[in-house]
Amino acid sequence: MVVEAHHHRSTLKQKNKPFKSHHATKSALKDIAKGRTARQSTKSPAVSTVTQARLNRRNTQKQVQATKRASLIAATRIFSGIDGAPRIVAIIPLSEDIDTQTCIQALGKCVDEEIHGLNEKKNIWTMKTSRFKTSLQFLPVPFARPFAALDAARAADYTLLLLSPTIEVTPAGDTLLRMLQAQGLPTVIAAIPPTTTEYIDAKARPAVLKSLLSFIQYFDPTQRRVFDLSAPADSLNTLRALAEGCPGEIKWRAGRPWVVGESVERGEGGVLKVTGVVRGGRLSPDRLVHIPNHGDYLVSKIMSAPLPRTKHTKPGGMDVEAEPVLLVERLPSSADSLVSTNVADDMANEQTWPTEEEMAGALQGTGEGDVPDAKKGTTPKRIRRIPKGMTEYQASWIVDESEDEDQDEDQDGEEGGGRIDEDEEMVLDDALDMESERKSVVAFQELDMEEEQKQLTSWRKRSQEEQDAQAFPDEIDTPQDIPAHTRFARFRGLRSLRTSPWDPYENLPSDYARIFEFEDFKRTERDMWHELEDNGIEPGRRVTIFIEGVSPEASVPSESPFVIYGLLKHEHKKTVLHFTVQRNTECEGSVRSKDPLILCYGPRRLRVNPVYSHHTRGGGKGANNVHKFERFLWHGTTTVASVYAPIMFGKQPCMLLRETQNPQTPELVAMGTFMNPDTTRIIAKRIILTGHPFKVHKKTATVRYMFFNPDDIQYFKPIQLFTKHGRTGHIRESLGTHGYFKAHFDGPINQMDTVCMSLYKRVYPRWSENWATLGASSGKGDEMEE
Repeated sequence: MVVEAHHHRSTLKQKNKPFKSHHATKSALKDIAKGRTARQSTKSPAVSTVTQARLNRRNTQKQVQATKRASLIAATRIFSGIDGAPRIVAIIPLSEDIDTQTCIQALGKCVDEEIHGLNEKKNIWTMKTSRFKTSLQFLPVPFARPFAALDAARAADYTLLLLSPTIEVTPAGDTLLRMLQAQGLPTVIAAIPPTTTEYIDAKARPAVLKSLLSFIQYFDPTQRRVFDLSAPADSLNTLRALAEGCPGEIKWRAGRPWVVGESVERGEGGVLKVTGVVRGGRLSPDRLVHIPNHGDYLVSKIMSAPLPRTKHTKPGGMDVEAEPVLLVERLPSSADSLVSTNVADDMANEQTWPTEEEMAGALQGTGEGDVPDAKKGTTPKRIRRIPKGMTEYQASWIVDESEDEDQDEDQDGEEGGGRIDEDEEMVLDDALDMESERKSVVAFQELDMEEEQKQLTSWRKRSQEEQDAQAFPDEIDTPQDIPAHTRFARFRGLRSLRTSPWDPYENLPSDYARIFEFEDFKRTERDMWHELEDNGIEPGRRVTIFIEGVSPEASVPSESPFVIYGLLKHEHKKTVLHFTVQRNTECEGSVRSKDPLILCYGPRRLRVNPVYSHHTRGGGKGANNVHKFERFLWHGTTTVASVYAPIMFGKQPCMLLRETQNPQTPELVAMGTFMNPDTTRIIAKRIILTGHPFKVHKKTATVRYMFFNPDDIQYFKPIQLFTKHGRTGHIRESLGTHGYFKAHFDGPINQMDTVCMSLYKRVYPRWSENWATLGASSGKGDEMEE
């Protein structure tokens, strides 16, 4: 008999699937939810994906359209209204057969408007166009005047380039376009003048315009057509583009005020009164203003200068001129000063307290132990030429600019001699009579044939020196007639150029005592932009600016338009500026460090002797902020150019020009951008002494021709050696008396290898000065004011 086991009933009961009701009542659904709220899933939107994407696209386009409309209104608001600012147009001809006056008359003829100042031979022509409800201000530039063209384009809203359909653009015109491109080109409009179209066949005209469009698109790819001013329709379209378009913004001018001088008058006490419309940012009298090619000056006050209006109280109407009102004056407590450099105090240098023996010797007075004065004629004398009429006492203050470091740079590959202290003999020279009223004039001194031939040979060797510098960089021959430890006394050895310590404040030149240093330049720049004055004159207002202490040459009419630029805070202070530059591909010849060039950045133009150095990728400083000196400005590489110059905030474009025999045809050397004003950047000039492995035994070698006496070997013994095949080693001992020494390396070396030793010296740029055109002297921009 089988007994069945007892088991309990399972707790899981059968549950049948409930009936699906799609028409449940709201109360039933609430009971089922039991207070829970249904959350919408992100994967199942309320609207379909296609519908939502369409709505997003419409909303995005609507926002972009509103942003563009708002920016267009904001950019053109300054030109609207009866007292709106005029649109500034720089007219630059690129061929000698172009008549600028005829082109402007063609623009005025298409709308039957009169051009004021056209027959008065002024630098500014104005035209009011009632059809477009705006006014235009033309800045004509003569042909083949690149500096005048740069000055006009720097202050313009538009650039009207006039091309000739019969004459090709010269290389000078091509260089001018590159210079305009490097400086920052305003909105470009290209056209051909009406007088030359009669020489072109009607069938060939489209092909000519297409060819000119292809040429101008190389410099400005946004161009779509070249206007023909001989056709009234094209003239009207050109005028419409100037009067109704929105001018593009030049980045470096953003937030910076400038005023184009419509009238320039000289008042009492050397005060210059400049009347014009404020453009750019707010103009404050507490900040300095810069007059190109002349310098920086103080602003005493700013007054309103409203245009006369027509009062219609009578049938004929009459012009009513409003009285000028004082808007703002300079506050001496918060205004910038003209101090651009520090006053060097030689007594602030490190002093050594004399010992007790030295003090005791000084108290003994003159005794038998005193060194007698040298007899006259026993010491060598050097002939020194001084200007006529200058006394011996005045001549003693003339500082000779030639330094030992210049001699080192010019004689890197030559045998040099030591410098000895010499007494100087003053000799009056009638040929060096200087004009007291013009400090910039340099007296001409004709050289003899031997010296002239020597300098000519040195100039012709520059190309060979550049080739040698590329094939054997930094290698020089050790001089035999002077000890190496004397010739290279200023050099030091470094184990690593990137990581070896180097104090940036040791053995600084006297010029470093004159410059300013920023504790944190980025923070200063950020604070300066936040603290821009709100009490200045807003853009678009016509004012009269009273400038103090302007030299008479600054108010003389010239080919360039008279424009003043407002400087930001601290932009008058001088420091060490570094620019990243790239050499122009069309520039021929060698460009050596410290060659005289013209630096153009912002509104400034300076004569500089830049020092070139290696540009670290990413702009990093490295562990010690040491960068290798470059003897030449090479093609195809980015190089850092360092100069002494006034500070300029923002990413300012720059270009380096080289003067030629014709001052109106400068050569474009390089283009670049402002990097930083780092005074601790160390530019280390490297020289490499080479030797020949005379005898080789595994890792040991006998080296010769690196030194020529045992004293030099003992002096340079701690410095590490290296070979061109990658071995490193040290000097073990000196052999003989002719400069042979034994060296040990980290591996076997080849007798075909070359033993090298690197030495480094810090170099500095030369002091810069304000550039001025012929017949003008430097202004206060480079003078030290106390």
